[in-house]
Amino acid sequence: MSNLFSKIYPTSFGVNHQKPHPKSSAIRCCNDEYSKVQHKSTELNGWVSSFPEKNLVLSYPGIVKPPRPKRIILVRHGQSEGNVDESVYTRVADPKVGLTEKGVEEAEECGRKMREIIEKNGGDDWKVYFYVSPYKRGIETLRNLAKSFERSRIAGVREEPRLREQDFGNFQDKEQMKIEKAVRARYGRFFYRFPNGESAADVYDRITGFRETLRSDIDIGRFQPPGQQSPNMNLVIVSHGLTLRVFLMRWYKWTVEQFEGLHNMSNGGMIVMERGYGGRYCLSVHHTREELQKFGMTDEMLIDQEWQKTAKPGELNYDCLITGPSYFTHFDDEEEKDFEL
Repeated sequence: MSNLFSKIYPTSFGVNHQKPHPKSSAIRCCNDEYSKVQHKSTELNGWVSSFPEKNLVLSYPGIVKPPRPKRIILVRHGQSEGNVDESVYTRVADPKVGLTEKGVEEAEECGRKMREIIEKNGGDDWKVYFYVSPYKRGIETLRNLAKSFERSRIAGVREEPRLREQDFGNFQDKEQMKIEKAVRARYGRFFYRFPNGESAADVYDRITGFRETLRSDIDIGRFQPPGQQSPNMNLVIVSHGLTLRVFLMRWYKWTVEQFEGLHNMSNGGMIVMERGYGGRYCLSVHHTREELQKFGMTDEMLIDQEWQKTAKPGELNYDCLITGPSYFTHFDDEEEKDFEL
C-alpha cells in the first residue's frame, strides 16, 4: 500500500517522509514556497479554505487573477403554457410546463438581440457561458436563444436548480391560487409563503447560495481554460421573473420595500449587468434611466447605479440611501441642530 501511495502522491507535492528531529517543534513542508502560500491562504478569514483553486489564483507566484466577465445577462424564459392558461398548473407539474410557439419565437429573438449587444462592443474573442433553471421552459428558452451562437462561441452551460421558479406548492388548485395571491397582496409579496411552497424570502436564501457560487466562479475563472481567459466573456442566466428580481435585490442589496416596487420582466426579456469603469457590474451602463424606472427602480436606486458605474469591487458607497449611514433618519435632526448652533 505504501508503494502505491507513493506512486499516486509523489514527493513533488512537498511531503516530507523523514522522521522529525526529537527537538523539532513543527513539521515543515519540503516546498517552502508552497508552504508559504498555504499559510497565507489560512489568514484570509477562511474565505479560500473551501476553494483550493483560490489559493493559486490569489496567492501563488506567477499566477494572474483571471479577468472578470464583461457582462452578466439575465433572461426571463419565453411565454409558457402557464402564462397563457393558469389551469395548466392543476394537471402539469410546474417543472414540466414548456413554452408556447410564441415563447419559442421570443427566445429566438432574445438570442438575436443578445448577440447584437455582445458584438457591438465585445471584442473579437467574446464567448458566452450559460447558467439555466432546470425547469422545462428554462431549458427550452436556452436552447432556442442559443441558436444565435455557433459552437465556438459557447464556452459552456450549467444547469442550476437554485435558479428554479418560486415553489407554489406542487399541483395547484386554480381557484385556491387566486385566493392565495389575493392574500399575498395584503400580506406582502416578499414574506408571504404559499402553502407547501416558498416565499420570495425563501428564494432569497437559495439565491444567496447561488450568488456565492457565481462569485467564486468569477474569481477563479472557471469559464475558460487557463491561458485562454478573456475579459470579453459574457455570463447568461436563464431563469424566472421573481427569481431574477430576487437575484438583483441580493446583488445590489436592495431593501424589501424596493423589491416589492419592481415589475416583472417581459417573457424573453433581458436585463444587462455590464462591467463599469471601475470593474463593478452596473445596470446603467447598458440601460437608460427611463428603462430602469419602467422596471420599478427608485431615484435612490438609480443614484446608486451611477456610483456602481465607476466604483471598484469591494468599495462601499457610504452615501447610499440603501446601505450607507444615510439609511438612518435621525442624522437630519442632528444636522439641523448643528446648523442652529
